[in-house]
Amino acid sequence: MTEEPERESRYRPLDPRTLRGLAHPLRMRLLSALRHDGPATASQLAERFGESSGATSYHLRQLAAHGFVADDPGRGKGRERWWKASAEGNSADHTLFTDADPAVRGAAGLFLQEVAAQHAEETARWLAAMPEWPESWRRASDLSDFTLRLTPDRAYELNERVHALIESYRDHEPAPGTADAAQVRIQLHAFPRTAG
Repeated sequence: MTEEPERESRYRPLDPRTLRGLAHPLRMRLLSALRHDGPATASQLAERFGESSGATSYHLRQLAAHGFVADDPGRGKGRERWWKASAEGNSADHTLFTDADPAVRGAAGLFLQEVAAQHAEETARWLAAMPEWPESWRRASDLSDFTLRLTPDRAYELNERVHALIESYRDHEPAPGTADAAQVRIQLHAFPRTAG
């Protein structure tokens, strides 16, 4: 199997129907928690997010109906229902943001706004917790920005090359339980700057 199909199988492509099923702030947060922290029950997620278990259960079922999450039958006992993410991430075609249907465009906008909000929250949590991490992790972290003058084609090429570089590090992930290893969140934002 080539690298590209393998990468594509890890990401759930969004289409107008699935985008509308995902584009809800709580659903996106539930999915993110399952992807980053592993399987959980509706009750556990409700406690984490300050929601009722009825609300988290409903939104998990909606995510399941659109293929974002699935039952994890190997966990729990009795009537306890565990959920897991079905893929590591999403991929969205740019045409969703210019779709003829205003509901699709609205869902695409909400999706991007929630992604940006989650990125900002993750960054803020890191900055608050950074003093508690070892010097090796503080030194390994990065919060940089760059401004380049590019054409759309060159910006697209840059994004593709950065994505490929990041994906190449999957081949070198340490084994589970390796001391000093941690999940590392890498956020890439690339967009033309408007004066303001």
